[in-house]
Amino acid sequence: MARRRKPRVAVVVKRTTYRKFVLEVHDPLIARLLRRRDPTVGRLKQSHEDHESTTREVEDALDALGAEVVFRGGPRARVPPRTDLVVTVGGDGTLLAASHLLGDGVPLLGINSAPGHSVGFFCGATKGSVLRTLERALAGDLPTTELTRMRVELNGKLLHGRVLNEALFCHSSPAATSRYILKLRSGEEDQRSSGLWIGPAAGSTAAQRSAGGKILPLESERIQYVVREPYTPAGGRFRYARGLVEPREELVLHSKMREAKVFLDGHRIVHSVTVGDVLTMRRSEESLTVLGIARKRRV
Repeated sequence: MARRRKPRVAVVVKRTTYRKFVLEVHDPLIARLLRRRDPTVGRLKQSHEDHESTTREVEDALDALGAEVVFRGGPRARVPPRTDLVVTVGGDGTLLAASHLLGDGVPLLGINSAPGHSVGFFCGATKGSVLRTLERALAGDLPTTELTRMRVELNGKLLHGRVLNEALFCHSSPAATSRYILKLRSGEEDQRSSGLWIGPAAGSTAAQRSAGGKILPLESERIQYVVREPYTPAGGRFRYARGLVEPREELVLHSKMREAKVFLDGHRIVHSVTVGDVLTMRRSEESLTVLGIARKRRV
């Protein structure tokens, strides 16, 4: 009888702020603030200790379940091919960064390593429930959710095909006016504002919502755009201040700025845009399979 193959699991682990600045870099400012019990760093150590405890819990659970850990590293490394499950240990930020590494069909399970210090909406498990959740994940017994991602192109060249939360397009300086032409299948508009948020449903409760957008159903395939602080002289209104882009449509932005930026899923992935450049955003063909969040509700 053929021997059953061990499940191949990649573990993507957050590097805590405490580990980076206290244990590794020995940052003098952080050390001084910690000695003073300054409230700005008051939760760093406890969050780090919770995270380390959860990381050990994950490792012990995978060992008990007989899994083969084929990768263990940070969220910006390369996950090996032929991986049966990717597990992130951290919060939503760790899961978001790891999602950029994964194509279609690779199941992703987030474990919120410090639930007292982070939201972890996209995490299917928390500290203390790791073994049972991992057992169900490896058995294929956890509910799955297919999340739409977004493709972003600059002048016809791919910038990113796996944007999960949102893109921010704006002037390089937050104090300057963003100038651009917004084009949709239904029409176009010359706009001035503080910029735009554009993204799929996964990011609709964050920046899009704060700027006045709608909360989309989690499995929606549409892309939402929301103009930030539209500038309309003499009390006018934008026709396209916010709206939805259907799965087979695209949103096109013509930059009228010499110095602009497009930020993708946060501040780390950023590209320069200048006058005459064209940004195109549409639904990506690569969705993301996330485990254990199907029963969660948007608030």
